[in-house]
Amino acid sequence: MIAEAHEEGLYTIVSTNAQALTPRMAEELVKAGLSRIIVSMDGMSQETYGAYRIGGSVDKCKEALRYLRAAKKRLHGHTTIELQCLRLRTNEHEWDEFEKSYKVLGADKLSLKTAQLYDYRNGHPLMPSDEQYSRYKRSEDGLYYRKPLPSGCWRAWSGVVITTNGDVLPCCYDKGHKYAYGNILKTPLSELFRNEKADAFRHNVLREKYPICQECWK
Repeated sequence: MIAEAHEEGLYTIVSTNAQALTPRMAEELVKAGLSRIIVSMDGMSQETYGAYRIGGSVDKCKEALRYLRAAKKRLHGHTTIELQCLRLRTNEHEWDEFEKSYKVLGADKLSLKTAQLYDYRNGHPLMPSDEQYSRYKRSEDGLYYRKPLPSGCWRAWSGVVITTNGDVLPCCYDKGHKYAYGNILKTPLSELFRNEKADAFRHNVLREKYPICQECWK
């Protein structure tokens, strides 16, 4: 699917926790012409990584970055390898280390992102100690509230998310597939991108109708 999209001139992104990424898979992704791969690694040590990625292995992330770098070098590929880290209280002492070592780990780019947290109203143990790195702000009543969203959203007009079962979603925050435009295994993407469901979603985004948009931090 990535190769077909690449041949049509589409920009393709894969976002992954990299727990199942192998040397062969890395080579196939680069060979297919993948534009960018995002490897989520929210800690430098197993202790800090496991605070959020419960059950995951930080060593597998580091191995995946090495596999991708090796494949890109061997194939003279153009895939951008992006290391992504969520800003959490448990890893805030490592942010400088991420800045200094992401290229050594095999990435071309580093993204430090704010984290979406659940049950945050009374605070959360993963919430950064400095509120400027959090999506939430403590009010005078002692409770935490979502900070105002940045204005404007271009994602519904610029691309889609395609899930492993072929569902075409407007964005990654549609976790329940509630706003799916259809399925790419049944209908061409060019039709799904312009169908009534897609147009209705974009219309309602402009009117700020959707709850999923309230948790987004572009």
